[in-house]
Amino acid sequence: MRRRILLIEDEESISEPLERALGREGFDVVTAATAAEGRERFREDGADLVLLDVMLPDGDGRDILREIRSVSRTPVVMLTARGQELERVLGLELGADDYVTKPFSAAELAARVRAVLRRADAPSGEADGAVLEVGDVRMELERHQAVYAGEPLELTVKEYELLRMLLEHAGRVVTREQLIREVWDTTWFGSTKTLDVHVSALRRKLRDDPAAPRYLHTVRGVGFRFASSDELGS
Repeated sequence: MRRRILLIEDEESISEPLERALGREGFDVVTAATAAEGRERFREDGADLVLLDVMLPDGDGRDILREIRSVSRTPVVMLTARGQELERVLGLELGADDYVTKPFSAAELAARVRAVLRRADAPSGEADGAVLEVGDVRMELERHQAVYAGEPLELTVKEYELLRMLLEHAGRVVTREQLIREVWDTTWFGSTKTLDVHVSALRRKLRDDPAAPRYLHTVRGVGFRFASSDELGS
């Protein structure tokens, strides 16, 4: 079954060739040239993934991202002409699953889209009813749900996969390379800085003080370690 992509991009010089290229890659692409049209198309028909330009003629793509995240976990890849790190970090912290800076090749974008969609699909091979639990953090893998202190955690696809890997190795150090390989996989083209952005987002959602973390510890120059149940007395 062909996956449906909603492309919200006002520049025809980008949207038209991209629509054709992604169509050749096996995707059904629906385009919208404005924020208003993008909102309407997403609301009416949804999508398997959204490609979202940051700068639109009638609004900011990040506002659309916020709206999508308030109602859906649909993967979102941001498209922007801006290269500043602050812009990328803000998009990721708002819940974007990836961030591509123009200019980019259609082949590169298609590879990123496939990688994000793979991560968005429910992980295979999980045991029925499998649960990961450390302290107040609990993941029910069959339901694809994470909770903190009994309250649901609103996580992006990559935040969920990152937390799952850290919980699976609770009490042990997981290297940055392992996390990038497993969470972003081998098609990841970007800087490992994105890992730090997602770790910061997880800390915030777990109410973890980075200066004195209870759960998520940084092992400088190596990676990260999630506290064990024994450390937490649970």
